[in-house]
Amino acid sequence: MNNPGGSFRKFLLLWSGQFISAIGSGLTSFGLTIYVFEQTGRASLMALVTLLAFMPSLLLSPVAGVLADRYDRRLLMILGDSLSMIGLIFILICMLGGEAQIWQICVGVTISSIFSSMLDPAYKATVTDLLTEEEYTKASGFVQVAGSAKYLISPIIAGFLLTVVDIKLLLVIDICTFFVTVASTLAVRKGLISKKNEQENSFTRELKEGWDAISKKRGVLVLVMMSSVLTFFLGFIETLSVPMILAFSDSVVVGTLETIVATGMLVSSVIIGILPIKKGFMKILSISLFCAGMFMAVFGLRENIVLLCISGFLFFAMMPFANTTLDFLVRTNIDNSVQGRAWSVIGLISQLGFIAAYTLSGVLADYVFTPLLVDGGLLASSMGKIIGTGSGRGMGLLIIIAGILLCVTSVFLYNLKSVKKLENRGDVCITE
Repeated sequence: MNNPGGSFRKFLLLWSGQFISAIGSGLTSFGLTIYVFEQTGRASLMALVTLLAFMPSLLLSPVAGVLADRYDRRLLMILGDSLSMIGLIFILICMLGGEAQIWQICVGVTISSIFSSMLDPAYKATVTDLLTEEEYTKASGFVQVAGSAKYLISPIIAGFLLTVVDIKLLLVIDICTFFVTVASTLAVRKGLISKKNEQENSFTRELKEGWDAISKKRGVLVLVMMSSVLTFFLGFIETLSVPMILAFSDSVVVGTLETIVATGMLVSSVIIGILPIKKGFMKILSISLFCAGMFMAVFGLRENIVLLCISGFLFFAMMPFANTTLDFLVRTNIDNSVQGRAWSVIGLISQLGFIAAYTLSGVLADYVFTPLLVDGGLLASSMGKIIGTGSGRGMGLLIIIAGILLCVTSVFLYNLKSVKKLENRGDVCITE
């Protein structure tokens, strides 16, 4: 790259827009989570909204990846940001007429998710456009800082705002952030030459090329498949943590606690941005996942704010290390020409675990585990003596089980020889 410094400045401009967008999205996500749970009192309905906000974007990601390799990636990001506002505006209109029904919220988040599917493959491929391989891990740290804004900044702002205003203001703020994001993306787009494919292939062929880029290297395929198992376990704490805490507190406590624990992700992301990881990727990946599982189990142990803050902080602190090392091991083993297609397929496979977790977690919590650990429940006199009893303790037990299984999976992952071989390519990239 002729001007690496200038390219990194362009990346930072693009990143700043995504950072602001993440804050807005976090406000809406937190607000809708609290709104649905307070309206229904059911974790399963809250999980349903989460599922519909996530699944369309995931299932459409392979098509979005093909578009990211075929058309201007910055333009796709602008369209995705702009059109995803439609779903939020729909929910806002419904709320202006009174209380929004669950089906209306489901429709709105689904619409928003469909259009936002264009963002992630185009964004990740644009990072590859802008940066050299040596800058990948440094950039990954910045990307995760932006991602952590949804958990770090948004919850405490949303929790406070919900005590003085209602959720409609959060939706308005989120809608306004789209204009800032589009402006930053437009500024970057002006400084880059669009890359056009010389040959227009069919969508199915290009999707197949994305799959081939992953499957031709066994280590990449195994790592992607394993990541789906990991996201399944992580999906339980993501879905159940808020209703578990709301069972003995309120939205202000939830927002404050979420912000405190998310500082773990911020601290680790900044460390990685300043001191990029240069070796031992597989070891760091496995250790960080094992520790994440351990802290996740502690998170579900008791209804104690201090314990939740400490374990949650340490859990989030492990995520950037796991994400950065996994990202590097995959990115440096796939050709740049098919990055968009490959990342969309990778996103689809690796995050299928979230869909399974969102589908099962709420149902298991409401109809199986919560009845077991309320006063007089089947496990109240045994497990209840350890983790307590109440409406949130069944969700706590589910999180504990998922955390233990995450620890077991991390040990298994570390012993996979095909995945360890991916580091050889990573070592070459760092020294080139």
